[in-house]
Amino acid sequence: MVEVYIDGASAGNPGPSGAGIHIKHHGKAESYSIPLGIKNNHEAEFLAFLFALKKCEEYQFTIVSVRTDSQALVSAVEKGFVKRDQYKKIYDKIEQILRQHELYFIKWIPGSENHIADALARKAIHLNEGSQSESSAESE
Repeated sequence: MVEVYIDGASAGNPGPSGAGIHIKHHGKAESYSIPLGIKNNHEAEFLAFLFALKKCEEYQFTIVSVRTDSQALVSAVEKGFVKRDQYKKIYDKIEQILRQHELYFIKWIPGSENHIADALARKAIHLNEGSQSESSAESE
């Protein structure tokens, strides 16, 4: 099973934002810092999940376990809907990808257990002024 740690961060609400994604699979780990432009914190969290799912799709991972410190995101996925219209478009894309997965889990974890994804998201905030995305892959 593939383990995916995600986080979204925003410097201001809204403000420059970023997504951090850390994927552990087959003894390897890959990390991504993705600048998101001006978003609020919840949008950044939802977009981090969307980009993580797209990465899993690229690698053809069909069984994934996602860990996030966003209770709003976990609640939306577990209930199958979002309350706020501003997140609906992103959530609809998430739901479309999730339907293609053989099996997925999403679990809330405390921020202290999500430090890698958090650092990647914060790094991505600073990338907004520079390049559009930066990623690194490393072996564990």
